[in-house]
This record gives sequence, structure tokens and C-alpha cells, in this order.
Amino acid sequence: MEITWLGHGTYQMRLNTGEVILVDPWIEGNPSYPANFKIDRVDVILISHGHFDHIHDALPLARKFSPQIVAIYETARWLESKGAKNTIGMNKGGTVTVGPISATMTHAIHSCGILDGDQIIYGGEAAGYAVRLPDRRNVYCAGDTNVFTDMQLIERLYHPELAFLPIGDLYNGSSILSPRYSASLLSQPNRCL
Repeated sequence: MEITWLGHGTYQMRLNTGEVILVDPWIEGNPSYPANFKIDRVDVILISHGHFDHIHDALPLARKFSPQIVAIYETARWLESKGAKNTIGMNKGGTVTVGPISATMTHAIHSCGILDGDQIIYGGEAAGYAVRLPDRRNVYCAGDTNVFTDMQLIERLYHPELAFLPIGDLYNGSSILSPRYSASLLSQPNRCL
């Protein structure tokens, strides 16, 4: 598997089987997005919440590649109302098989309003994902979240070998969610991104 950090909370996982999983797509206007990186395939999009910096390019990518899009129920319905096809709305604790992976929606502590024109509409709750890959490895995609003790439960239930964790700023618990502390809550992963 090849993992590419595309800036902010956006990650691409290109599986050994060829499928491409995109997490929280923010490409256009993302100051950390690699200038020469081209997305040439998207099979599955996992969306943690409805803030622009995690959902901004979901609709253009949906039109171009027709991927399956997984999101909390309210965010999935909003995407459908804007023309997205193949959405799967679910809730925390639910598991869905999409392509070669299974994704279990996990808890996150963050807001989830969706900017729609000049209004912010309810987008459900923020979430993360415990992803089971075809080679039976597990990845934890936390999304935007503050630290919470159930991260230990996520580690115990899903045994992630890799974790995509937000590392503090104004919106994610600045001094609390430090790299060292985040990694200590998930003692199992070999790598945290």
C-alpha cells in the first residue's frame, strides 16, 4: 500500500490491489497540497465531517470518478442533495464494506456544520473510521477530534497498525492533542501520520 499525505487532513491510500481510498478531500485551495500531485483514480471517499477543509472536493471528485462516498448520515444526504451518487450514510458504530475495505465509523469530538452558500447547516456529528484493508491490516483515520479516552477502546477493538491523527491547533485541542500524547493513547500503531 502507498499512502500519500495531501495536506491538512487529506490522505490517499493506494492499495496493492489498485483501488484508491481518499480521506477528507480538500485539494483546491489547500495550501499544503503537493503542487504537482494528480489524482488519477478514486474508488472510495471517507468523510469525517462537513467542514470545508474535509469535504471541499468531494463533489467534484464524485462527478469525475463516481466513487462510493461514506459519511455520517446527514452529511451523506447533503452530498446527495448536491448531486453526489453512490453515497453511504451511516452512524457511529456502523460498519460498511466498500470495494475491498470495510470501514467502521468511530467517535470523534468536533463540530460538523456544513457551509452551504452563506448558511451553516447541520451536518450530523464528526466521526472517524477504523478501516480494515484487504491484507487484513487496520488503519485508524481519526478525522478532526480532540483527545478522548475511548481512543484506547478503538485501539483494543480494531488494533490499528497505522493512525492518521490530527495534531493540535485552534480547533483540535492545541496543547492537549500533541503527537506524543496521541500516540500514547494508541499504543499499538507502528506509525502515526
